[in-house]
Amino acid sequence: MDNQLIADLLFPEVSLTPAELENKYPERLLPEGAKVTRFSPSPTGFLHLGAMYQAMINERLAHQSGGLFYLRIEDTDAKRKVEGAEESLIRILNEYQIYFDEGVTVNGEKGDYGPYTQTKRKDIYHVYAKELVKKGLAYPCFDAHEEESSQSRMQTIDWEQEQQRKKQQKIKWRSITMEDIQQKVKEKQPFVLRIRSADSNEQTVIVNDLLKGKLEFPENDEDFVLLKSDGIPTYHFAHAVDDHLMRTTHVIRGEEWLSSLPKHVMLFQYLNFKMPKYLHTAQLLRLDENGNKKKLSKRDMGANMEDYKRLGYAPDCVLEYLMTILNSNYEEWHSQHSGKTYLDFPFSMKKMNTSGALFDMNKLQDVSKNVLSKMTAEQVFDLASEWAHLFDPSFYTLLKSDPDYAIRILSIGRGGKKPRKDFATFVELKNFISFFYDELFQIEDAYPVSFDPSVIQEVLTRYLQNYQEDDDQNVWFEKMKQIADSLGFASDMKAYKTSPDLYKGSIADISMFIRVAVTGRMNSPDLFEVIRILGPERMKNRILAMTKRLTKGE
Repeated sequence: MDNQLIADLLFPEVSLTPAELENKYPERLLPEGAKVTRFSPSPTGFLHLGAMYQAMINERLAHQSGGLFYLRIEDTDAKRKVEGAEESLIRILNEYQIYFDEGVTVNGEKGDYGPYTQTKRKDIYHVYAKELVKKGLAYPCFDAHEEESSQSRMQTIDWEQEQQRKKQQKIKWRSITMEDIQQKVKEKQPFVLRIRSADSNEQTVIVNDLLKGKLEFPENDEDFVLLKSDGIPTYHFAHAVDDHLMRTTHVIRGEEWLSSLPKHVMLFQYLNFKMPKYLHTAQLLRLDENGNKKKLSKRDMGANMEDYKRLGYAPDCVLEYLMTILNSNYEEWHSQHSGKTYLDFPFSMKKMNTSGALFDMNKLQDVSKNVLSKMTAEQVFDLASEWAHLFDPSFYTLLKSDPDYAIRILSIGRGGKKPRKDFATFVELKNFISFFYDELFQIEDAYPVSFDPSVIQEVLTRYLQNYQEDDDQNVWFEKMKQIADSLGFASDMKAYKTSPDLYKGSIADISMFIRVAVTGRMNSPDLFEVIRILGPERMKNRILAMTKRLTKGE
């Protein structure tokens, strides 16, 4: 069989050679040890948390080594492509500060190793497809049904039937005559191109995975599809060609791809490419209602990266949390370097989980509170405003109506060695600061029934009578203590704890009466600071409103 003639018949338009492509995409000039990694999502839906997990690993390995990180769009599966998905994932990656040195951007592509969208690389794949045919390592199948995946057929055909069908098809199309090929090409019959695999899988494939160690597999004996009938490659073929020509040194992907590794090893061998180093990450897991570990699926809360934005999580918080999953020593490091972020952390493949990383929303809450507490009031204001603009327009209007007022609110308890950690999301932030705004203010907590309403009313009345806006905190608190003493409440907490039966209550109760009237809550940030920010007029109006409610017995 004249393989050169077959190659020319199947790919008459291909004039480029592999050597010319090698010259067009030369080895990158990078420092020794620098890694070239990629993030290569398919635009088939939303950006999954697991994909962001992969992107962070790739970004850290590349940039920490002085290497290069690029974005490639793998859009060869036209049937599953979702309109707008590509733009959405690029936007989210930008929002999460996953920055690429090359690849696809919202403004087009940048870099010298493109195109970075697979459907734009059809001519490149055909060069190598023709070369494989020329070497007798690939052959055409003139059967439209060959393009169906075995997975879809397995829905109606059992495994043994499927294997028998594949065997028969392999024999049929491997033995096709030159005359048949010429006739079918002349009739312009569509074909798929298949790899000519080993006739058995008795040989062993050995791959040293950077996370899982030495892996051994039977050699691939499946004549899998390289090109579909529309000339577009399958994932297997495209990934091998692209990773080689884009000079990818490390491929990081989920362990669900382990079963495909023998196919990829065969492709790199057939194409005479140097194989990149592989790292197959453990799955992201969650706990189900019974406390059992399950794979985090696309239907689970927290799987969709858009969920975090809608729920009000700042990108920095999610990224910090993901790093705690990625490296087991991150939290210890972070506790010793509190002024730094995950970008300063020496990420290590050796510290990655090999058996499955557990996703925990409660842990995310804790990390998020910690991250937000260390931001400046201005940073929180900007992030909260951005979120509210998209998801809570009325709250956005309140924040933007007086930015200085909002920043003063957000400054309470911020800074210092032990900043307040009151909220993890901007949804929670709205609730936390709502009492500062008359439009959102409401009485949420009732006074304990153990206190006579008339006594509470008297405390509130005396407080207003004695309040002076220019009092400092010490003078303000002394006046509170005087009210306590005059009404039979203990102004000294030690004395109250020693003999509580001698008093109606304590100075803490006096503060509570005022706090509920002013904030509507039993608990709030420092009451003196709250009142200073609210201002005397708003404070007095709320206390007067509360005294009226007490008079009416409400």
